[in-house]
Amino acid sequence: MLDKKERDTMVPLWPSLRAVLPPKVPTRQTRPTSWSYQTLKPLLLQAGELTPIEKAERRVLVLANPGHGLEKMQASAAMYLGMLLLLPGEWAPSHRHTPNAVRMIVEGEGAYTTVDGEKCPMSRGDLILTPTGLWHEHGHDGTEPVVWLDVLDLPLLYYMEASYHLNGKRQAVKPGRGDRAWTRAGVVPTPVFQRSDKRYPMLRYPWVDTRAALLSLASDQPYLECVQVTYVNPETGEDAENILGFYALMLKPGQSLRLPTRSPAQVFHQIEGRAQITVDGVGQTFTLAEADTCCAPGYTEVTLKNLSADQPAFLFLADESPLHRKLGVYEVRA
Repeated sequence: MLDKKERDTMVPLWPSLRAVLPPKVPTRQTRPTSWSYQTLKPLLLQAGELTPIEKAERRVLVLANPGHGLEKMQASAAMYLGMLLLLPGEWAPSHRHTPNAVRMIVEGEGAYTTVDGEKCPMSRGDLILTPTGLWHEHGHDGTEPVVWLDVLDLPLLYYMEASYHLNGKRQAVKPGRGDRAWTRAGVVPTPVFQRSDKRYPMLRYPWVDTRAALLSLASDQPYLECVQVTYVNPETGEDAENILGFYALMLKPGQSLRLPTRSPAQVFHQIEGRAQITVDGVGQTFTLAEADTCCAPGYTEVTLKNLSADQPAFLFLADESPLHRKLGVYEVRA
């Protein structure tokens, strides 16, 4: 007979085998979910009135997927989403943490993020990296509220018991900005005397450049079904960060685009225009206006439709592809 200590440390596999190794398709807690910015914004502004930045440090409303439970603050298995408000004159103190993060600017002008000494101004549609271990802080010299979408790999780091943060002092701003050094594809800085020691040579990806790249691609290759660009490290050509992938996609006027069934979960955030997102197989459809966000689980086919007949629509996408590729489980199904 087993004693109590032994019974408390062993469990039979066979009653649970199909739950952890189901046939054909993984068990997924991630549900198709959407978050309306029209609903979020008043709540953020109310939080700004009630909660000073000195108390909150980061004033965020978490976009939680009900499939994972609201207390877990997950959008998917590896992605955390949060909508952050910074008011004029505020400063969010410098800290660093193990999870990777990016900021997709939703609304407003005049704010900035300083990452590892590089001051990155914020404009709508810009993508700003705050990779693992780098000091970063946020400030606001403008006159109107600024809101951005945070995307972190926090759930993964928390699951690995590797998630923590450190507080620091206000950073001194260093000269140089990666978005100015790496401005054109095919023309890159030449390290004649010494190569930069930066692991992330480009921290800010201006929307004005990304949008222009999408329009140029669509014009130059009109036969392309999917007009999409990937945010990459310009020095290596690899994903901008090492766990989550980030992309910008343009839907032509009136276009419907069926994306292939892939293993990673996906997040869609509307930068410009209006789109309809249908998660096929589960019969879920979301209509996204500007600044709205939705999530689709992995192993599902997704169809995107531009609801305008005469204007393009632009979306920001985040997914778990880099993680899946590193683990050897990335999969595309016909």
